[in-house]
Amino acid sequence: MTTNPPPSFPAEAQVARILLAEDDESMRGFLERALQRAGHQVTAFANGEEAFECLKTEPFSLLLTDIVMPRMDGIELARRASEIDPKLKIMFITGFAAVTLNNDQTAPKDARVLSKPFHLKDLVREVDRLLTG
Repeated sequence: MTTNPPPSFPAEAQVARILLAEDDESMRGFLERALQRAGHQVTAFANGEEAFECLKTEPFSLLLTDIVMPRMDGIELARRASEIDPKLKIMFITGFAAVTLNNDQTAPKDARVLSKPFHLKDLVREVDRLLTG
């Protein structure tokens, strides 16, 4: 009698764990719901400090963070997060067009930026592209 190994699932079929840091409560809710509807597991926080504490104890596929937040900004959060997990994908969302990461040597080099306002479908598409890339 032979036993077959359990089926393996392609990487795309696995649920991505997304850590979301966004200080605007309504925006955080919209983003969380859109990403959950797209099949992702989302853990959301209102500031970078709380998100970082969670990141120290749980693994994530992607950090999606606002840049300008109280207590710990998104760039500092991303820098610290990439020290813990160098493979963590990072995407910034910002409403400040003047904020550029190229001039900031502390921002992770492979991070992506999505400027507000954006459509939720654009966010989901960019997240999926980053996760599969």
